[in-house]
Amino acid sequence: MRDSVASFTFDGDRDDADHVSGAPVERELVLGSEDPRDASLEERPLSEDVAWTGRIFNVNRLQVELPDGRHAVRDVVRHPGAVAIVALTDEGRICLVRQYRTALDRVTVEIPAGKLTPGEDPLEAASRELLEETGMTAGKIAFLTTIASSDGFCDELIHIYMATGLEFSKSSPDADEFINVDLVELSELVDAVLDGRIEDAKTVVGALLCDSISHRLNFSQEEE
Repeated sequence: MRDSVASFTFDGDRDDADHVSGAPVERELVLGSEDPRDASLEERPLSEDVAWTGRIFNVNRLQVELPDGRHAVRDVVRHPGAVAIVALTDEGRICLVRQYRTALDRVTVEIPAGKLTPGEDPLEAASRELLEETGMTAGKIAFLTTIASSDGFCDELIHIYMATGLEFSKSSPDADEFINVDLVELSELVDAVLDGRIEDAKTVVGALLCDSISHRLNFSQEEE
């Protein structure tokens, strides 16, 4: 029985793996699924069942067929997506929220963020979350990028926006959210990211994006 189950499912045991990775190729950047070779990497879903239903996300169990024909089990967190906001004051300070994270058992320092409701426009969600968590309204919000938070097991996409022209109104966090808000020099946050003192992925990306944009703008102005 055990042998027959092992022959049907494959979850990363290398005992009988006989394939190798593709040889390194020097080339220009080609995004995923745009390279003809990528077709040989694809897994074919055979079934998907909800293994666990939560308040924020579900965990689904998939049976897939691997490129070599064997079958494997994939546990995937299905998440509706989220937004995160890099909110900058006119004085060059970035708005950060301090919040206790049960999963890490400590308070983290992050840019404001929140979950999308099904069908919600991410731009509208960014304005809503910024106001709810920090009490700030923005005169202008611009899209920066989208990141996959942990694509090895989760389909969550976080849409990151930059908010400027900030004015303080009144915060309204969720009933189970307890938040303190800081306004920190952007350069100080970037230094903390580069020193490894900021671990939150969306905050790392948001800070480095701002730093990169700032340097590119300064470079363009120097060229002129």
